[in-house]
Amino acid sequence: MHSIKKLRYFLFSLLFFNCATSLADALPLNNSVPGGIAIINLGIPSSQSLPKVTFNKKRVMVKVKNNNWFAIVGIPLATKAGKYFVALHAANKIKKYSFTVKSKKYQTQYLTIKNKRKVNPYAKDIKRIIKEKKIIGSVFKKWRAVAEVSTEFTLPVDGPFSSPFGLRRFFNKQPRRPHSGLDIAASEGTAIHAPADGVIANTGDYFFNGNSVFIDHGQGLITMYCHMSKINVKAGQKVKQGDIIGKVGMTGRVTGPHLHWSVNLNNTRVEPTLFLHKQTNAGAE
Repeated sequence: MHSIKKLRYFLFSLLFFNCATSLADALPLNNSVPGGIAIINLGIPSSQSLPKVTFNKKRVMVKVKNNNWFAIVGIPLATKAGKYFVALHAANKIKKYSFTVKSKKYQTQYLTIKNKRKVNPYAKDIKRIIKEKKIIGSVFKKWRAVAEVSTEFTLPVDGPFSSPFGLRRFFNKQPRRPHSGLDIAASEGTAIHAPADGVIANTGDYFFNGNSVFIDHGQGLITMYCHMSKINVKAGQKVKQGDIIGKVGMTGRVTGPHLHWSVNLNNTRVEPTLFLHKQTNAGAE
């Protein structure tokens, strides 16, 4: 009987180890285009300590897969096709690794905003916008040292993808910056869930984004949720994957109720669906 218990314990431990290793090894999808992610094998065994890697002088996330360290690089939407380098900083030396960015053309979207003030803000609005931009910018620049960062996300809310990432946008026929997130259509009041473990980095009511929540998942991986009708969390609060952080709304600059979801890597907004390993959405375009 004792040997059977030992065998059961061994099998349970083996299963647990395999599950944990599988989770630890999960990386975002590699898509080296503007707004995408480049995943680079550093050739460093996982037995070595957390390496420091930078791209454009910004710290880059590193993660273990198959017993090797990999750099996970967010590529800005404005990046042109060509050859680029990340830098590994070790023992007062710098080693460079190259990767290639391929071109990608994003679609154009024209939206009509009824509240014209959200397209052409008043002077007092601009002061508020400038102040809020600094706050949001400081959140996206955060770097929290975490050895294991979960990059296997679940959808924060169920619904069709109404506006994909990277769209070249026009509001009331006026050109604006490309869409730096993913819009998911859902009824007002629908619960919004944390896609992965993290710490609430910031909450607030912003001119364009409306009621918003930012989750710091570690190593510069920060997600943003906008236009909420209700916020259920506070700055500094720890959340687990699946926890409710708020509800869908239509605050800020919107044409209807939806969730705007942004994913940030090395202070760069990237395609959120690259983190959805096992999920598809019939409404995606």
